[in-house]
Formats: sequence, C-alpha cells, structure tokens
Amino acid sequence: MSTTETPQAVALPEGPAFSARRAWAAVGIILVGEVMDLLDSLVTTIAGPTITRDMGGSQEFIQWLAAGYTIAMAAGLLVGGRLGDKYGRKNLFLTGLAGFTVTSLVSALATNPETLITARILQGLLGALMVPQALGIIRSLFPPDKVGMAFGVTGPVMALSGVAGPIMAGWLVDADYFGWSWRMIFAVNLPVGVLALVAGFVLLPRSQRQRDLEIDMVGALIAAAGMAAVIFPLVQGRELGWPWWVFVLLAAGIGTLAGFVRHQYHRADKGLSTLVLPALFGKKAFVSGLFIGILFFSVMMGGALLFGLFFQLGLGMSPLKAGLATIAQAAGMLLGFGLSQALGMARRTMFIGFAATAVGLLAALGTIAVQDDPVNAWWLSPALAVIGVGSGLAIAPFFDIVLSGVDEGETGSASGTLTSAQQVGNALGASVLGTVFFSVLNGRRGEGASAFTAATSAALLVALTLVAGAALCTRWLPERAVRPVEG
Repeated sequence: MSTTETPQAVALPEGPAFSARRAWAAVGIILVGEVMDLLDSLVTTIAGPTITRDMGGSQEFIQWLAAGYTIAMAAGLLVGGRLGDKYGRKNLFLTGLAGFTVTSLVSALATNPETLITARILQGLLGALMVPQALGIIRSLFPPDKVGMAFGVTGPVMALSGVAGPIMAGWLVDADYFGWSWRMIFAVNLPVGVLALVAGFVLLPRSQRQRDLEIDMVGALIAAAGMAAVIFPLVQGRELGWPWWVFVLLAAGIGTLAGFVRHQYHRADKGLSTLVLPALFGKKAFVSGLFIGILFFSVMMGGALLFGLFFQLGLGMSPLKAGLATIAQAAGMLLGFGLSQALGMARRTMFIGFAATAVGLLAALGTIAVQDDPVNAWWLSPALAVIGVGSGLAIAPFFDIVLSGVDEGETGSASGTLTSAQQVGNALGASVLGTVFFSVLNGRRGEGASAFTAATSAALLVALTLVAGAALCTRWLPERAVRPVEG
C-alpha cells in the first residue's frame, strides 16, 4: 500500500451548496495556493543577488535560497498527499496555506541569512502539505464529465505564472515599495494568503478522513536525511575548501537514499504501508523517469539561477531587466507545450525536446563566445527561446509517458514520487550549476566581465551534459502514452 496514492473521491451532492459557481471559486482558491508555491520557487533566482548584497551573505547563500526551499518540498511531498488522506484534504491545504503565509512574513522580516534560509526551508515543507491536496479537492468538486475542464484551466494558469514569476520578482525589487526592496517578493504573499485562507475555510469541501491510515514517517525522515546529506556538500563544499569529510557525507547521503529503497522493500514484505511501492523500482520506465526528472529539472532550475546571476552580477542588469530578459525562454516554453499537442504524447516528442534544449544551450555558448565582453544579454534571446521550446516539448509528455510504463494501481505512488524527483532536480540544479559558476568565477578574480563569461560557459557545459543524460534515459520509456493522466 503506497502512501502517495489518493483514494477515489466521493462525489458531492448537487444543489445550491455545491453550485458550479462555488466549485469554480474553490478551484480559484486552489490555484492561488499553487501559484504562490510556484512563484516562491522562482523569485529568488532573480532576487538572490539583491538579497545577498543587502544581508551580506555568501555566494552559497544565493544557492541555499533556491535549494533549501526545493529540497524541503521534495522530502515533504513524499508524505503530503497521504497526510491529506488521513486528516482531510481541506484541513491539510488550509494548514499548509496558513503556514506558508506565516513563513512568507518571516522571510520578509528576516534580518540575517540564517533566518531567511530557515524560513525558506519551512516554506518548502508547508508547500508540500498544500500542493498535493489540489488534485483530490478538484476531483471532488465536479462530476467525472466536467473534471477535465477544471484540470484544463490549471495548466495555462500555472504556465503563465511561470512566465510572470521572474518578471514580478524583478519589478517588486526595483520598485522598492515602502523601502522594502526584495522583502516585497515575500510580503506580497501575506494579503493574498490571508484572503485565500478565509475563502478556503468557507468554500472548500471537506473530504472523508482515513484516521486509521498508517504513514511511514520513519521512511520520510530517512529520505529527507539522504537528500540533505547530498545537497549540503554540493553547496557548501566549495566554501569549505572541499575537505575529505564533505565527500564522505556525499557518499553517505547516496547510501542513505539506497537505504530508503531497502526500507520500502522491508515494510512491504511485512505488509506495512510504504511511501513508494517497491515494485516500481523494478520497472525501467519508472526508474528512467526518476533520472530524467532529476537531470532535466536540474537544468531548468539551475539554468534560471545561472542566467539570473549572469545578467545581474556579470552584465550589471537591474532585477527587472534580468526578469524581462527571460521572457524569450518563457514564451518558447509555452510554444513548446502547444507543439507537443501536435506531435503527440510520445517518447519521440520528449527526445526532440531534449535535443532542442541542447541546441539552445549550444547557441547560448556560441553567442557568449563570439561577442566581445561584456555580452549583450538581448542577443541571447534566440538561444533562450530555443531552450524554452525544447523544455516545453520535453516536459509536456513527461508524466503521461512515464506513468504509461507502470500498472494502473501504481500510478498514484509513481506520480507522487516523480513530483518529488522534480524538486530534487531543482535543488541539485541550484547546487551543482551554482557551484560550477562560482568556482570558475572565483578562480578568475580580477578579470572583470570575462570571468563571468567563463563561469557561465562552464556551467552551460555542465547543463548540456545533464540534458544529454536525460535524453539517453528516454530509450527505456514506453513509445507513447497509452492513457491520459489528469492533473
């Protein structure tokens, strides 16, 4: 029994209490929570340099702003869905939303790097309580023949939010409302969160609770410890001078994650609930999907951080201009999503997406190489657009293709684990590409703009390698999706 599966929702009775208007209002509340989570995972890629200058943090501080949030969410997602099953999806959604709003305020008021990083980690954990409840709540709001329409709205909203996130962050930082500068990217969550909380308390439906449901919290702690032990050396190792114990900790983290898999098998053998169905680890499609999720989303988050650093620290752009410079990639991603519908939910579509992303990365490398320092950021727009198109083509069929390689009864466990793998990839991207960037940059101190060009080029080469690895993993995926996966 997997702790990431969601039981079939019970249809709500028709009538004034659950009218179509109320159902769509509830969907709006769910989307507010999901958009808040998405934006907070993106805003620090643009605001990071300003935050660091204001607080006096280290280069690693910039990486932790992104990695701390996403690794906490990755660990929390393993149990977030099942906690909703046990205590009620509405209760968990509102608890996560309330906590997320409070930690946003703490982030806005933070006066030192340690407080802000701690708040970001708590934000990630609370987001992991909130986000997994969305699917079950939306399913309970509509009859089966209408639920597809609701899910059809969520995709474009989230995609547009991804476009708006970096721009909004840059605008809020540059506008410096009330003299709060970067603090406004967190403070803006306060009124939005409070309004959504009140509306959610009134409008969201209650779900059945499974009070006797057993949740493998020990397994969750093992997984969290393993993830942390991998991420910490990758972020802090450079600042510490790569002492021997950093490599021991990294190896121990990988071993702990292997121990998590063994723990899942052990519980299954005893007939106990698991966080991940052990049978999934024997399926090539699922294991390949895990690697693809980790590798490719490393490039997505790491690339966002990389270009944010290059545009601001290397080229001296303001946060708003840096955010605007990413529009080409965001627009390309929307185009890629559309093209994926024409090409079909097939393995070939994913491979084409990875190939296009690689071409875009090579184009970015070439653009940087042929221009005199300092590079004109706007000349990178075509390369960023191609990266965006490739990303959209690769991401759109990802879940459908991977989940087509597992049994029907395993999709709940598999989808939850794949979502967690995405967040692990986000954390690794901020850690690995950020470390490569700063390592090369610090090794070429005093060289001015050329040092930033070299650092960005080195990180892009690593990103290219990660994309190649993701493309290689597609050979073990099903040829095409055989059943649609909602949400």
